Amino acid sequence: MTLRSDTAAALFAEIAAAQSEGRLPSVNAGVVRDGDLVWSGARGRFATGDGAAPGPDVQYRVGSITKTLTAILVMQCRDDGLLSLNDAVGKHLPGIAFGDRTIRQLLAHSGGMNAEPAGPWWERNPGVTFDELTAAMDDSQAVGPADRRHHYSNLGYGLLGEIVARLRGTSWFELTQTRILDPLGMRRTTYFPSRPAAEGFSVDPFSGQLVPEPAYDSGAMAPAGQLWSTIEDLARYATFWIDPVHEVLSRESVEEMATPVASDPREGLTASYGLGLRLIADDPHLLIGHTGSMPGFLAGLFVDRVRRVGAVTLGNATYGRVASLAPELVRILMRHEPPIAQEWVPEPPLAQGAELLGHWYWGNTPLTISATAGILQLSGGLSTRLSPLGPDLYVGRDGYLAGEKVRVVRDGDTIVHLDAATFVLTRTPYGS
Repeated sequence: MTLRSDTAAALFAEIAAAQSEGRLPSVNAGVVRDGDLVWSGARGRFATGDGAAPGPDVQYRVGSITKTLTAILVMQCRDDGLLSLNDAVGKHLPGIAFGDRTIRQLLAHSGGMNAEPAGPWWERNPGVTFDELTAAMDDSQAVGPADRRHHYSNLGYGLLGEIVARLRGTSWFELTQTRILDPLGMRRTTYFPSRPAAEGFSVDPFSGQLVPEPAYDSGAMAPAGQLWSTIEDLARYATFWIDPVHEVLSRESVEEMATPVASDPREGLTASYGLGLRLIADDPHLLIGHTGSMPGFLAGLFVDRVRRVGAVTLGNATYGRVASLAPELVRILMRHEPPIAQEWVPEPPLAQGAELLGHWYWGNTPLTISATAGILQLSGGLSTRLSPLGPDLYVGRDGYLAGEKVRVVRDGDTIVHLDAATFVLTRTPYGS
């Protein structure tokens, strides 16, 4: 599956503009659609100090995209019954500062924790052990109460990485390798760089010369930003968020992660954070993913799960339009090649609920129940999809009635009304 030449040209023009305007030594990008990497492109001749060109198999450091993998490990532990998202951190890390914060709050950056660990800037210095990390932690460093707002905390993800390591009895990266990277075939995503790998640079603001940036082992903070990856591997990872691999995480858990939990009031309703994922409201759809930065590197990964498209971007600079480039590439793709609507085919017979099809009324408000893709759909003021739980019993899958029970009330074999969480639905309006 390939893109039209005009679409590819528009995508390349966008990354070329970002590279030129941002003075990026190199930028690497890819676009996925329906499970495939359908386009990749690169601009800039300085992936390394010797002038090597970038390419889809060249590693870059992905920074905080690492957090999304740590969040998957946490959700795996939850799904295996090893923890609850409402567990206090102190239950799994006894005696630690911020021990009253919950795992859910750390995942969503809503625990009011300080953004960075105490001491020298962790991204630009050799990493410390977990004991050294926690010895410098103090509850007085809190920036506010829990659940007040989204406040990004790298430190929180260092704690989450330690929790999953203790619960599983092995290292955070070993878990990442065996439980995520191997099942997804991400063979070029590693803890340390593996050639060919880009070198991290900053650009002197006055001379325009390249300045090499450090790349240390992050130690206890590795779960927050250590990993290196490629466009090809990140394309596989982006596809996972569109079509979850059950061996890694169920679709239901992915949907839970992609549900808004916390936000920054300054960003309004356009941006929020789920459980390990950034969410961008891009009307009429939602982009999920993450940005990343480490000294000399920038990254972005965002997908639209509804339109089944996504983009990944990597650059070796400290500043520039790299992370925000990924959502823009998705928009360009959608403008040039919007998704083709699925072909309509006749509905299969319903296993249950055919007698509910047709018009209903809530008071005098008209509603309908129809079948879509084999699922009952209640449309109108109480819109929801309905799944059968048993004879004459259904549950709402979404909308206002999500999780609520809908019961069929009968007089003998005749349906009298539907009881939708106490809303009475009848075949005729009130008074008729």
